[in-house]
Amino acid sequence: MGAASKICKNDAMDLPSPPPTSNSTSIPTSTSTSDVPYSHLTVDTSLSVPEMSPRVIELCKDLFKDWSKLDSSHFHVETVSGGITNLLLKVSVKKDSGDTESVTVRLYGPNTDYVINRERELHAIKYLSAAGFGAKLLAVFGNGMVQSFIKARTLTPADMKNPELAAEIAKELHRFHQVEISGSKEPQLWNDIFKFYERASVLEFDDSEKQKKYQTISFKEIYDEAVDLKELTGLLNSPVVYAHNDLLCGNIMVNDEEGKLYFIDFEYGSYNYRGFDIGNHFNEYAGYDCDYNLYPNKDEQYHFLRHYLQPDKPDMAPVKDLDALYVETNTYMLASHIFWALWALIQAKMSPLNFDYLEYFFLRYNEFKKQKHDCCLLARSFLQGS
Repeated sequence: MGAASKICKNDAMDLPSPPPTSNSTSIPTSTSTSDVPYSHLTVDTSLSVPEMSPRVIELCKDLFKDWSKLDSSHFHVETVSGGITNLLLKVSVKKDSGDTESVTVRLYGPNTDYVINRERELHAIKYLSAAGFGAKLLAVFGNGMVQSFIKARTLTPADMKNPELAAEIAKELHRFHQVEISGSKEPQLWNDIFKFYERASVLEFDDSEKQKKYQTISFKEIYDEAVDLKELTGLLNSPVVYAHNDLLCGNIMVNDEEGKLYFIDFEYGSYNYRGFDIGNHFNEYAGYDCDYNLYPNKDEQYHFLRHYLQPDKPDMAPVKDLDALYVETNTYMLASHIFWALWALIQAKMSPLNFDYLEYFFLRYNEFKKQKHDCCLLARSFLQGS
């Protein structure tokens, strides 16, 4: 769960609207990363927000010409969200005209480049932004980016069970999967899983108790499971789409007044299998506490899948297509557990945060083993009957 950071990756946040373009001519509207301002400055994420505020203000002055001569007293910096993958800061600027505009300064978490391809993320953002997804990219700096605000609230695990919201998420995911990103369209799932495997299987922990627990893991078993699952999922012919890959509640926002839904944070986005993106999303119903009793039942899944397959006429979704996507989703759901389990092992070594990632590995991998028999049997029975 890139989302795994789910566990504490994104706290609820209420983001204001993007600054009016008429009052922020210094902020570029282009979404191309080559056109937006760039600064080599970095911000030390180990500092408290009050301690890092002067550096953040200096950064904003360096990036945006219209702000460069403003006194620091015109700036206000506060935390919007904090977690494993990044820290979001709200920077509000009161201009001499009396107008106030705000931006989001997003600071990458320590060592996250080890599991996140930032170049791939920045490349995709310009296409996703142009298609109306996420916040607009305004600038890039040494260890983060500046984006526009979105006026919305972050969803909670309870929201995921709301049939109306589930339907809207399904429709938006259908639209997301239509976005074309230039470059290679090779699905990244198994490349990433085996890359994570290579890194996770050779770790050494300074903490003797962690090392002892780590040594109980059978990496040969994990490798064999991944190879078998890759072979089985390959028989399902899941379409390759540009996938979010981390669609937890913390990465979905909604403006309740306007009924507008937003997907945010595309750090793990890549071309990938449709079934993985949906199956991973269903795993996210478990919330930060990984309560897999909340995993959507068959009726709830079919409700979602109908709106995904036929956004305008969900009741017209062909039963054959629904059944096939149900099997596809619940088979790739297993891959989601392996992916985030291996991810958690790397985080256990690399992340400075006080979270038991090692235990999280066992939560995900044990859930994989619990679900494997029934889900694989469902897939093989479907394939035999096809």
